[in-house]
Amino acid sequence: MNPDVLWLVRLGTDQGLFHRKQCAAIRAKLGETAEIGDFAQLLIDDGVVEDVAALERLAGVAMGKAQGGPPASDPFEDDASNAPFPAATNGGAAPFDFPGIAKMPDDALAEGLRNLLRETARQGASDLHLSTGSRPFIRKNRQLDVISEYVLTAADALRLNTALLSEGQREIFLQRKDYDYALALSREDRYRVNLMFHKGGAAGAYRMVPDKVRTLEELGYAAHLETLKKLLSYHNGLILITGPVGSGKTTTLASMVAYLNETRTDHIITVEDPIEVVQAAKGCNVTQREVGQHTKSFFTALKGALREDPDVIVIGELRDLETIEMAITASETGHLVIGTMHTSDAATTLNRLLDVFAPSQQTQIRASVAESLRGIVCQRLLPSTDGKVTLACEILVANTAIQNLIREGKSQGLRNTMETGVREGMCLMDNVVFGLWQQRTVSAETALGNITNRVLRAKIT
Repeated sequence: MNPDVLWLVRLGTDQGLFHRKQCAAIRAKLGETAEIGDFAQLLIDDGVVEDVAALERLAGVAMGKAQGGPPASDPFEDDASNAPFPAATNGGAAPFDFPGIAKMPDDALAEGLRNLLRETARQGASDLHLSTGSRPFIRKNRQLDVISEYVLTAADALRLNTALLSEGQREIFLQRKDYDYALALSREDRYRVNLMFHKGGAAGAYRMVPDKVRTLEELGYAAHLETLKKLLSYHNGLILITGPVGSGKTTTLASMVAYLNETRTDHIITVEDPIEVVQAAKGCNVTQREVGQHTKSFFTALKGALREDPDVIVIGELRDLETIEMAITASETGHLVIGTMHTSDAATTLNRLLDVFAPSQQTQIRASVAESLRGIVCQRLLPSTDGKVTLACEILVANTAIQNLIREGKSQGLRNTMETGVREGMCLMDNVVFGLWQQRTVSAETALGNITNRVLRAKIT
């Protein structure tokens, strides 16, 4: 068929606008030489699609993508990985008997939850949520999708979320009311779990951990690969990976560790809460520690790491004064330190990093950060026009001008310096998002929601 029709079918099925079988029926009516306009019109006439505006938008995207050729795989072929989640919202049955939780034996409940997690991962979702007073739902491509119309009771949610815990873990959860742990069903099936109590009862958030570490290119950093490799070539200093919750910081961190593991012969110590991606030793010896199970806190692990002969120290999160102070110290004493923070851009990251210190320490800390900082990588995952997500990033490289601004506390000058530092690999989030809009990778609405520069916003129509 015509490439634009194939792209329309691919995009529409990925977004759940229609199903493969419905498209096959349209193809049977129109034949193999159908034009995209006729195909789209018949989707409307046959009542397959009611959201005409969404279909028109996808058709425009499909025609643009068709200029580069057809999709890599035939969207008319049955592909289980692209099938809709078998949920009540999609006209099917959820892969778990939620109404029958109260009657299930403990072993059947545990096995059912394992199967539910595997199905969620198979569908390409990033999270599964099981919360008291809510319908079970998943997050896929940053969008929420209900998988059962059954509303979980307090008893249901508590039994379900504790079904895979040991007796010791269950006691800790009931005592603390919060519990983070890594769940490994097999070597390939790993999940990061957060359990908590809220006003209604227990709740659980299950984050899918990829079964393999993707490369930086696969994550979307192909255009900035040389800059990241240069940052990772240092044998001391501080590199920060930042972004909002759910922006893929942990995935990027794991990819960087994998790159170092393959290209260097060093001792890498990681401190995580919990351990998500298991890194097998390759060129490097990798020591992974989990907060709670292997160490009391990030600070105590980092303090101990300085006596454990590391070359690279990876910190899952720089969340308090003691950890940040120790990370800066470690980066000054001959170690490459890589950590994450929940900040949205380079300027905010520096302010957050420095403002945790008392005013009397500011001059000394600014001097230390100016000398030790190697770079900041801020990232976001934005909804793309093909129904998935795409990476947008901001990269700061600590050159002489940046170091002077940090020492002098003039963070307001970072933006201009980064704009003039493109040749050194720097980029601003606004410019990257604007470029994604120009390539029709993200919609105008998405671009406007992630660009603060008034000049660039005025160019988006």
